[in-house]
Amino acid sequence: MAPPPSSQPSLGPPSQPQRKSPGKSIWLKLLTILGVLLPVYYLLEANLHRFYVFDVDELHDLTKRAVATYGNDTRAMADFIVRELDGQASLSTYINRDEDWMFNNAGGAMGAMYIIHASITEYLIIFGSAIGTEGHSGRHTSDDYFYILSGVEMAYVAGQYEPEIYPPGSVHHLHRGHVKQYRMPEKCFALEYARGWIPPMLFFGFADFFTSTLDFPTLGKTVWITGREMLGNLARGKF
Repeated sequence: MAPPPSSQPSLGPPSQPQRKSPGKSIWLKLLTILGVLLPVYYLLEANLHRFYVFDVDELHDLTKRAVATYGNDTRAMADFIVRELDGQASLSTYINRDEDWMFNNAGGAMGAMYIIHASITEYLIIFGSAIGTEGHSGRHTSDDYFYILSGVEMAYVAGQYEPEIYPPGSVHHLHRGHVKQYRMPEKCFALEYARGWIPPMLFFGFADFFTSTLDFPTLGKTVWITGREMLGNLARGKF
């Protein structure tokens, strides 16, 4: 005769499947994403020069010719520069011929700009003010070249006792990751060229709109034209 089934309760709690800690799961996902993105970033960083369509020395030569030809007529210099760039077969596709000016507030400085070109790795603008300005250069993910067309730009590096002075025809190179105070004492306009990673610079360019000026019509115009040029050039294969 078979013994009756035991009526004693089972000792200990029933076994349950182990659950992963939410914190560990998030960190694992982040590490996986970084593991994928970092090699892509380093590959792109090593080949940034392949995406550039503008040449630093050619732009300097162009601005010097503009200054020599038109003197203090900044409007004529701007027209000359755009015509020259648009006349080059390798560049004409990437040039914005619509001279649409907008104010720009960044780093405490205020001026106006005309976007000639904007893409993921380069931008080319004419920037300046007819009454002068002063501010923080920003610490950027690109090299910035400021080719002076009219007026004088001054720059200051912490620890120095004398200013850097840039007259018409000269170029002020702000190296990637560096920072300066800059000033245009009076009327000053320049052809500004940046090469490197442009999208991270937009945070600096837009910050004053939200923290100071609240000039949303200008912000909207800036976002529209910048986005139009960047996406348009990306569609043409210009990274």
